[in-house]
Amino acid sequence: MSLNMSDHNSNSNQSSISKENRPKLKILAFHGYRQNGTMFRAKIGSFRKAVSKYAQLTFISAPHKVHSEESSGEEDGRSWWFNAEDNTFSGKCLGGPAIGFEDTLDLIKTVVKEHGPFDGFMGFSQGACLVGLLAAMQQKGYLTYSFKFAIFASGFRSGSLVHKGFYDEEINLPSLHVYGESDSIIPKEMSESLINLFTKPIVAEHSGGHYVACSGSIKDAYLDFLHDRYQDLVDQPEADNNKQS
Repeated sequence: MSLNMSDHNSNSNQSSISKENRPKLKILAFHGYRQNGTMFRAKIGSFRKAVSKYAQLTFISAPHKVHSEESSGEEDGRSWWFNAEDNTFSGKCLGGPAIGFEDTLDLIKTVVKEHGPFDGFMGFSQGACLVGLLAAMQQKGYLTYSFKFAIFASGFRSGSLVHKGFYDEEINLPSLHVYGESDSIIPKEMSESLINLFTKPIVAEHSGGHYVACSGSIKDAYLDFLHDRYQDLVDQPEADNNKQS
């Protein structure tokens, strides 16, 4: 199992004591198709830096190796599941299988048990699709663990037949959805279809394509969302104490 935890204290010499002692939100991050945890961590350096005030990210790699004759320049590309019989994946594929999905569920369960609990899940592209499925499964009471919020970058609904039933009810989970207006791999209509499942989604659209944007108003959207989630974390112990007193 490949696991990579961001070293959020590596440049903490100038940090105040209060900042170092402050609890951070633990977020499990899910990469896109044909990436892996190490690649994804490297690609979203600006995001990691932006959210380091509030969050500690843990990156894992999907269990399935992508075998492709295409020279993408990507080594050790991974997939959370395949939705075609030739063991490939496309977000636009409708009605296909979900080959290897159970292996992914088992992996996540193990990671949460050994390194969790996690406050939130964050995913990009296929990873965001996966987080949406996990949010739907949590809503139905199918998971043995829980998470309190979700962040989606270029998210979409799975078209796999076995996943259709997960999308038949609204999801009551704080969520932030970021997508690119000119994304040709996951068009914004696909992201909007996932957004419509959530009862109170926060949406941030950027003018770019298929990547994890993190500048300007998009960066502010991440920080505002995580600030609110952080306040929930800080306020929760106080609420629990009030219940006991």
